[in-house]
Amino acid sequence: MLDIEFPLLAFSHCRDVVVAVSKAGGMGVFGAAALPPERLEEELAWIDAHIDGRPYGVDLIVPNSFAGKGEAPAPAATGPQIPQSHRDFTADLLARHDIDAGDLDSAMAARQSFGDNMRADGAARLLDVAFRHPIRLIANALGVPPPLMLELGKRHHVPVAALVGTRDHALAQVRAGVDILVVAGGEAGGHCGEVATMVLVPEVAAALGAIGADTPILAAGGIVTGRQMAAAMAMGAHGAWCGSVWLTTAEAETNPVVKDKMLAASARDTVRSKSRTGKPSRQLRSPWTDAWEADGAPKALPMPLQSLVSEPALRKVDKLSEGGHEGAKALATYWVGQGVGLMNEAMSAGQVVQAFKEDWIAAAERLNGFLEE
Repeated sequence: MLDIEFPLLAFSHCRDVVVAVSKAGGMGVFGAAALPPERLEEELAWIDAHIDGRPYGVDLIVPNSFAGKGEAPAPAATGPQIPQSHRDFTADLLARHDIDAGDLDSAMAARQSFGDNMRADGAARLLDVAFRHPIRLIANALGVPPPLMLELGKRHHVPVAALVGTRDHALAQVRAGVDILVVAGGEAGGHCGEVATMVLVPEVAAALGAIGADTPILAAGGIVTGRQMAAAMAMGAHGAWCGSVWLTTAEAETNPVVKDKMLAASARDTVRSKSRTGKPSRQLRSPWTDAWEADGAPKALPMPLQSLVSEPALRKVDKLSEGGHEGAKALATYWVGQGVGLMNEAMSAGQVVQAFKEDWIAAAERLNGFLEE
């Protein structure tokens, strides 16, 4: 379906990772949710120029529900929607780590495009850009893809994938006409549900079998090795969709301070919280995440408003931490799954793909050994 050598898909916000994985025999999928259309055009043009004709995909976030859905965005409306309590909490948290929050309000306004991209017209502009390029997959997170995405996928013969976290969501996606299911367990980095990958993958596979559906399944959630990929395929998946494992690669855009934290982290050093986007997402634990989960902290705002609170502050934290600011280094965090405990060695993206292949083969041979015994 995807014309790839090895069914390993790499979700990444970094174009270099997308290109490296596709060249190594997997498939890079570019995360474009936060980009305005003109930036997406630049990024995809760069990928086209460097990927040597290998297949790649694009991932968007068009949720079925979010604050302001169906309403026309007003240029100056987003700022006032952020309660003063959230602004004050963020400023105080930064101040306790010796970081000035004086310019956060203007940064919140600049973040407006993320919310716009989730609206029908904003998503349509991104889709228009994406389908002007030779993409081989379009993926949507947080709900059934909008009708326009499904229509454009069929028109351009591009498979449409959707992320799901429950069996019922998977069946709804199949009924809507989705071509590939990304079945993401709660171990996943970023937005995730509560059901573990070990349970969710066979549950969805069984549910599809019961209705006679042959929709391919890509397992996701905590998968950072070939043996985990092989285990998921033994449970009914057709391949794997991974995001976290690329964050510590040489090509990744990840803050070097956060990369070092990830390489030293265990599986218990992540937390699933609404505090970054307004929907549950798993991220590396830090004093930032602890503060938002503590008693007395403001309740997370609905998506996309919470991102307008968190992202400008965390971008400032990233910039300062890279310059050696100790308070910022402590606060620095990013999305990552529980598989981070197995991400102990810095490698290139191509080396990660090769390690997956070798580990997958070793796992398959081990299982075959049990049959021979």
